[in-house]
Amino acid sequence: MTKSKSIFLYFADFQRTFTMLSIHSFTFNPFQENTYLIHDENGVAALIDPGCHEPGEKAELTEFIERHQLDLVLLLNTHCHIDHVLGNAWAKRKWGIPLWIHEKEIPVLKSVEVYAPNYGFHGYEGATPDHFLQEGQVITLGEEEIKVLFVPGHSPGHVVFYHEPSKRCLGGDTLFKGSIGRSDLPGGNHAQLLSKIKSELFTLPEETVVFPGHGPETTIQFEKRNNPFVGEKVSY
Repeated sequence: MTKSKSIFLYFADFQRTFTMLSIHSFTFNPFQENTYLIHDENGVAALIDPGCHEPGEKAELTEFIERHQLDLVLLLNTHCHIDHVLGNAWAKRKWGIPLWIHEKEIPVLKSVEVYAPNYGFHGYEGATPDHFLQEGQVITLGEEEIKVLFVPGHSPGHVVFYHEPSKRCLGGDTLFKGSIGRSDLPGGNHAQLLSKIKSELFTLPEETVVFPGHGPETTIQFEKRNNPFVGEKVSY
């Protein structure tokens, strides 16, 4: 069984005395993908990139949601590669929640049904998106607002979810600690990925914490200074 970890984020707010966003991460499937649950102080929650496939993984996620009495209302994909969508259909059905993806990810999502058996996921069930995310869109999650940033390159419709008040973002497979997402898969574009990281992510406050699709958290400041692919020491 995997272990989840929780990050509770408090910050001052001129509108209210305080507010809270909670982020819980779970590492699922052989790709060691990070699945995230985020919720406001009242437990209104969104599930991001459900990589759960095995019964034990689904049970762990279910137990956490039920134990914390979360009201799961949204299912969001940063992008639609297999390791990030394995639990889409199951989550949609179990909690009756709509799936949001960027429209350019439709062919990426559909292709998973074709190649999933090649990776040993013989029981994979495809899911149909209900709504499409737009660049710059603001998603309301209970008392919180999450902004959609468009950061393609790893995949054609990759988005990042940014919570401006606490300076935290769910980055999917765009930016990792000391690395970036691969761009050699269908629909990938290396130059575009580098450009979008610089224009969309590196323009965020340097203290912004990035919660990636794989591996540990990092910060914009650290990556701007040290990333070997797109950091300030790289000559283009």
